[in-house]
Amino acid sequence: RYTEEAYMELMNRFEAEKLPFAVAVIDMDWHITQIPEECKNGEGRRFENGWTGYTWNRELFPDYKGFIRQLHQRGLHTALNLHPSSGVRKHEKQCPAMAARLGVDPATETPIPFDWLNPDFLAAYFEELHFPYEADGIDFWWMDWQQGSDYAAITGDGRKPQGPTGITPLWMLNHMHYLAAQRNGQRPMIFSRFAGLGSQRYPIGFSGDTYITWESLRFQPYFTATASNIGYSWWSHDIGGHMGGVRDDELTARWIQLGVFSPIFRLHSSDSPFLGREPWNYNRRAQLIIEDMMRLRHKLFPYLYTMCRRNAEELVPLVRPMYHTHPECAEAYTVPNQYWFGSQLVAAPITEKADGSDLAQGELWLPEGVWTDFFTGTVYKGGQKLRVYRPMEEMPLMMKAGAIVPMQAHVPGSRRLGGAEQMELHIAPGGNGEFLLYEDDGETLRHRQGEYSQT
Repeated sequence: RYTEEAYMELMNRFEAEKLPFAVAVIDMDWHITQIPEECKNGEGRRFENGWTGYTWNRELFPDYKGFIRQLHQRGLHTALNLHPSSGVRKHEKQCPAMAARLGVDPATETPIPFDWLNPDFLAAYFEELHFPYEADGIDFWWMDWQQGSDYAAITGDGRKPQGPTGITPLWMLNHMHYLAAQRNGQRPMIFSRFAGLGSQRYPIGFSGDTYITWESLRFQPYFTATASNIGYSWWSHDIGGHMGGVRDDELTARWIQLGVFSPIFRLHSSDSPFLGREPWNYNRRAQLIIEDMMRLRHKLFPYLYTMCRRNAEELVPLVRPMYHTHPECAEAYTVPNQYWFGSQLVAAPITEKADGSDLAQGELWLPEGVWTDFFTGTVYKGGQKLRVYRPMEEMPLMMKAGAIVPMQAHVPGSRRLGGAEQMELHIAPGGNGEFLLYEDDGETLRHRQGEYSQT
């Protein structure tokens, strides 16, 4: 569990190492998690379930408003983790206001249930629990662990929904948070676990707490690309894995490479001295690879943002299987871990451990044409399937003939995203090409009125 001081020390270290970040997500320990429970028969002290919470933990964050200000001053957007299912209990500072809003006598200390189909509860949920923290600077919310649709199990026996009974709580939360986030003309953002088919309309998807194994890594490229078949295009994985498994520096380096060429690049792990995702926790070779890859992700922002706009306007995902563009080629169905990464690049992350030669192998299918390896510059003839070998520093990333990949230059100490004054263009030989770079303010809805540029 981070204190605000320890978190800022970590941010200072990242700056010293010239590693740019854009978002700071504070997991559940931002709020009080250990709630004393009355014990009988001399059983000693026990604690209620502390997953749900809305009261800042002042032992860890004595000046949480100042903490949020410091993050913003460093150019970091900020999100907090939520588990709303237990409602609002007597220890929460917002409990009296919630009780008054919903006609509950505060003196009874009765918990306010998470009554997600009650319009009065939803109004109080936002106006008492969330909007004040957004006014303090919280930019968006992480909806975590709200599965299930049993209304009585969450709200209490005998309570009947005041609306359609088939709406699951997580879908409803995503829907309402997305609408609420637009109220001041800001672009809406929500981060959530999967809420069922149709939920791709709203959130960045959290794929859950993965085990730290080569098998987990091997599954994620296929999972991400295949999700595009149902329109779910913005998956966010626990890059490096979350828990259990094994400590393997090579595995982490390969996972970071996948993360760079994923829709969302997010590091997340359980609380363990063996699992910290800071690059300097790994051997020197792995550290340098991880650092280079993290800087590359930041440099790719102009390309990524244009592809994000394409996804929103044309419904073409950033990551999609090869058979989306080559449905009649049998080979396109034989490379489940290879995918298009935007309109110009094809990625095939290495998901196997290296053999004794220090090289790891992977499969690569190249459609007809001329292809250039982004990392090595090697030019390949298309229309063939290859077994390729790469050292830990590289992975197969192919540029189609005539590809243009716009990138912003790495500027040490800068977290700037968009409107870069220094650009890099990576151009592949073998054919003519064009790329229409999209830029807007990144914060508001003014792009809907035509306030954007295309180059």
